[in-house]
Amino acid sequence: MDRKGKIVFYEDKNFQGRSFECSTDCPELSSHLSRCNSIQVESGAWVLYEHPNFMGSQYILTRGEYPDYQHWMGFNDSIRSCRMVRNHTGVFRFCLYKWPDFQGQIMECSEDWPSLYDRFHHHEVQSCNVLDGAWVFLSILTTGDVSTCWREASTAASVTGMPCILLSAPSAVFRSCRFFSV
Repeated sequence: MDRKGKIVFYEDKNFQGRSFECSTDCPELSSHLSRCNSIQVESGAWVLYEHPNFMGSQYILTRGEYPDYQHWMGFNDSIRSCRMVRNHTGVFRFCLYKWPDFQGQIMECSEDWPSLYDRFHHHEVQSCNVLDGAWVFLSILTTGDVSTCWREASTAASVTGMPCILLSAPSAVFRSCRFFSV
């Protein structure tokens, strides 16, 4: 069963300026706010995206106050969509594939992997099918660490470009993964 979530976005730092309250997934925030400089997460866990339709760099926020975008490790004041992380009980599972479009060697996982290479024996993951739960994948790029959140609803997503995979870097090399529970 999903829990209710609530997040409030503010245009200015320190919870000032125009605000927008959200309790559901929102693919387009720019019609409500021109920028986002502070956030209050009153309940639930949320994935924020720098671009509309759940695209671009992502930030995972849990309950708390974020008086400016540096507090959520943001690069700028651009938050254009958000998605609530659904509560999940039971087994967390996903399948990794060596090639795009769910081709090649497959490996099913239901636990945290500190190193994907140690378990999957490939340097790159080209597609992933999340079967149950929500997962956070961490990649190391030349620009630093990037978190990518895959969730159960993204079961038909490929790392190489389908928008529901929620990637900030389609050519990312994922180094580790953890399940994410609310």
